[in-house]
Formats: sequence, structure tokens, C-alpha cells
Amino acid sequence: MVNHGRDILNSKNFLSSAKNIQHADISVMKHSMKVAYASTWMNRKFKLKCRERDLCRGALLHDYFLYDWHDKTRENYSGLHGFFHPGIALKNASRDFDLTDCEKDIIYKHMWPMTIKFPKCRESWVVTVADKYISLLESLRLHNKPKKFRKKGK
Repeated sequence: MVNHGRDILNSKNFLSSAKNIQHADISVMKHSMKVAYASTWMNRKFKLKCRERDLCRGALLHDYFLYDWHDKTRENYSGLHGFFHPGIALKNASRDFDLTDCEKDIIYKHMWPMTIKFPKCRESWVVTVADKYISLLESLRLHNKPKKFRKKGK
């Protein structure tokens, strides 16, 4: 992840996402890093032949919306964050980074089927699946199981 996303991981805006909560008690920054890790793991484990640079960078930027979506007092608040944040994330990421077409597709379509349009590249599908999996674990607070409940060797 560091090899492909060092500029993202060190950027002021990405680092600022540590103060915004995504799911349960997990920050947007940590969530995005977990999705990038899970996407990379899936690619390698299942030999999916994704372009790892696009996969990692798109995953890191998939939720690059840069606000607290829970704050109902913020300007332009909408209860439909799930539908609108991919476009906002893409706009912000395009402003701050040079993106490939695949990275743009990942960011814009990671909320499929809510985004209606099908992801075009394999990397988008992988990030979409990884994001849903990580989001479920975070929302159900299964991401930080006490050690006694983890399988041995984990």
C-alpha cells in the first residue's frame, strides 16, 4: 500500500480524514486503509490479476469526501450521503491527484448498486466487494474482536 499510495497517505487532506468517523468508531482514513489492504489481499489470494497500483490508490481514495457525513448541521447536508459521496470523492481526488481512468472508476462506482452504473474495470469490482465487507465488519463492530475470540495464530 505504501509503495503505491505514499503521496496519498502523506497528503494533508487524507490525513485530515482521521478526524471523521466512517462506521461505528472507525475513521474514514482507517476505513480507507483497511479497504486498500483487503482489496490487495483479495487480488493476491484469488489471483485476480488486477493492476495493484490502481487498486490500492482507488481504494485509498474511494471515500475522499473530506467532511463528517454524520454532521447534520454542516453546509449542504443531505441524508443521502451514500448516493452522493462517490461523486464528491471523485471531484476532490481529481483536484488533488493525477488519476487513471481505472482509479476514477473505482472511486465513482464503489457504491454499486446504489450508483446504478456498473463498474468498468476489475479493480472497481474488487474495491466494491472489499468496501462492503469491511463496512459490514465495522458497522457490526466485528473489526476489534477481543483476543480470546480470535482463532489461534491470528
